[in-house]
Amino acid sequence: MSQFSAVQNFSRRDVLKLFGAAGGGLALGASGLAWSPMALAQNGEARLNLFIAIGEDDRVYLTCHRSEMGQGIRTGIPQVLADELGADWDKVVVVQGLADKRYGSQNTDGSRSIRKGFDKMREMGAMARTMLEQAAAERLKVPVAELSTADNKVTHSASGRSLSFGELAMAAAKLPLPEVTGLKLKSAKAFTHIGKGHTIVDMEAILDGSAEYGYDIHLENMLYASIVRPPVLGSKVDKLDDKAARAVAGVVDVIPLPGHQGAPSFQPLGGVAVLATNSWSAAQGRKALKVSWSDSPNDGHDSSAYLAQLKRAVQKSGKPVRQLGEQSQSWPADKTIEAVYSVPYLAHAMMEPPAAAASVTDKTAEIWASTQTPQSAQGTVAAALGLQAEQVTVHVTLLGGGFGRKSKPDFCVEAALLSQKTGRPVKVCWSREDELQNGYLHAISAQYFKARVGDKAVEAILQRTGFPSISSTFAEGVDEPSASELDLGFVDVPLAIDSLRCESVKASAHTRIGWMRSVCNIQHGFGIGVFVDELANKRGLDTYTMWRELLGKDRQETFSDQQFNYGNYGETLERHPVDTARYKGVISAVEQEVKQMAKPEAGQGWGFAVHRSFTAYVAAASLVEVTQDKQLKVLKTVIAIDAGTLVNPDRVASQLEGAVMFGLSIALMGRISFKDGRVEQSNFHDYPLLRMSQCPEIETILVPSMAPPAGVGEPGVPPIAPSIVNAIYAASGTRIRDLPLSDHFKI
Repeated sequence: MSQFSAVQNFSRRDVLKLFGAAGGGLALGASGLAWSPMALAQNGEARLNLFIAIGEDDRVYLTCHRSEMGQGIRTGIPQVLADELGADWDKVVVVQGLADKRYGSQNTDGSRSIRKGFDKMREMGAMARTMLEQAAAERLKVPVAELSTADNKVTHSASGRSLSFGELAMAAAKLPLPEVTGLKLKSAKAFTHIGKGHTIVDMEAILDGSAEYGYDIHLENMLYASIVRPPVLGSKVDKLDDKAARAVAGVVDVIPLPGHQGAPSFQPLGGVAVLATNSWSAAQGRKALKVSWSDSPNDGHDSSAYLAQLKRAVQKSGKPVRQLGEQSQSWPADKTIEAVYSVPYLAHAMMEPPAAAASVTDKTAEIWASTQTPQSAQGTVAAALGLQAEQVTVHVTLLGGGFGRKSKPDFCVEAALLSQKTGRPVKVCWSREDELQNGYLHAISAQYFKARVGDKAVEAILQRTGFPSISSTFAEGVDEPSASELDLGFVDVPLAIDSLRCESVKASAHTRIGWMRSVCNIQHGFGIGVFVDELANKRGLDTYTMWRELLGKDRQETFSDQQFNYGNYGETLERHPVDTARYKGVISAVEQEVKQMAKPEAGQGWGFAVHRSFTAYVAAASLVEVTQDKQLKVLKTVIAIDAGTLVNPDRVASQLEGAVMFGLSIALMGRISFKDGRVEQSNFHDYPLLRMSQCPEIETILVPSMAPPAGVGEPGVPPIAPSIVNAIYAASGTRIRDLPLSDHFKI
């Protein structure tokens, strides 16, 4: 990495120092994407919306408006910008954008940063390049058509003359913004950064410890807060004795926080905050608190009993949400197979729990946070403080993992409210126990499948799903899944059979439910992934062949006349079709790789699953070993993805490897349980994550594709658990339908 390839968070003062108070350069952007630190360098002359700035020193400043949590987005977005711009990567400086609605969406979730931003970022780079070329044409007195741009230079090949970006920056900044419709984008063959494996720009700082995460923020005169929150959703502080807490050395104050009103949304849960001059004193003061809690409607929640209730519910008629062909009325016993699958509550369990620091005055608030959604943090904090969004500045640190938890800015609001009450900067850092016991959980779920299997084909399938909806977190009384949740791996599997009926059942929420990496694809991918393997056994086929049979002929499924409107992750079916040929492409890629390997030994077996999510296609096969004393070992996983055009293949491979480990943690050991309304787990000793000794050999396959970029961060997770369960059946003849596997085997 060059000395210039780094990530910086710039203040106005920093930028003016960088460019000089009256200095300049080229600052560019596109309509609707307005804020960048580079605007500050231009002062009143910054008439353009900004993502790109070029200093007279020839450095190229590229703004990333999304959050970096290990997925490499602070490298991916600049790669796209730099490619169309023609920038020399060694002269690129990446700037972290602050929260601002004029960027468009800054939500770093849903595997959509590149998927949604690819075309716009290309336009931004091409716009800047066009202006540089126009400035060069005027300087060199040659037609623009005779110029080419690469490596931070605009070159006139015929005369051998060239001008650097730095030499052209000021002149280019004075030119009118080109029309988007007139831009000339590069061909894929001409890409120099897109499709190349750039090392992430944060790597050096991460390795030497200088990278700044939410936990690292330190402000002058800052207090540290440790908060005891209600152990049951809906309970509030009934009695408080804080004398012992106030006596702890370093404790400055003890402040009760009001509980949320109505649906939880992004509101803090309430409780009692202990504020101190250091984190240790805050934590010790919290331990010394004596708090009793009010009753809650959720006091009786027992997850085991609730799951049993869900399993019963999915075996009864539900609300129809998709119907293909005529509803089957015939289920002869000798031709029918049925099964119920379940997945427990799950926690995000990222390495860095939520952390935020806040400095609040009467008219402003400044937040530093490991947030995936800076705009949500800005808006939610503003509402809590009685400010306008424009009065709240949100700085985005690196995230030590997120997985969707840090899309909920309740922790930012806690810090802001405490700063407002104390008149001093306050940092709130959740502990591991806080996160497991008071976070937003992935929903507990049950699924029912029934199929009529003929001599030559599966003729009919009935399937039902039941789980508390994420919508319950945002609106009171919600007791059934939303259409957008059912779109996630339940109604959108393009099965080509005569009769397919999908139904949902009601389920009430007793805790905060939130999106987690892959969201409902976790349980839906598990259900369909295992059931297809069971169908394959019934039909006497291997699972690869069974999937091909169920998918039918190569086609782009539109789900027309099937009684639902498919959301397709916010994409059109024209740009991101549901393509059965691409399903088969990843199936074949994994199948061919597995066939080249040695046959499994006694007690070993391969299992397979495939799933489409976030417009990407992923297939996975896993090899497991099951011993006579029921010791389970995952030996190898082969995983293939077709995610269309890949910006940084190295990061795609890394995301697949991470998805395998994430999926294995879920499959092998993942479970949050409730007793008397309270979470029973507290840390990694009873909510374990995959350890190195449990991690299999992982082989990744990136299927070449010229399709538009699809999601990458989440699609690798859903097929992992079913591939493991199917492998267990192949190895031992034991069919598992309920996760986690630690209930059934030694892990």
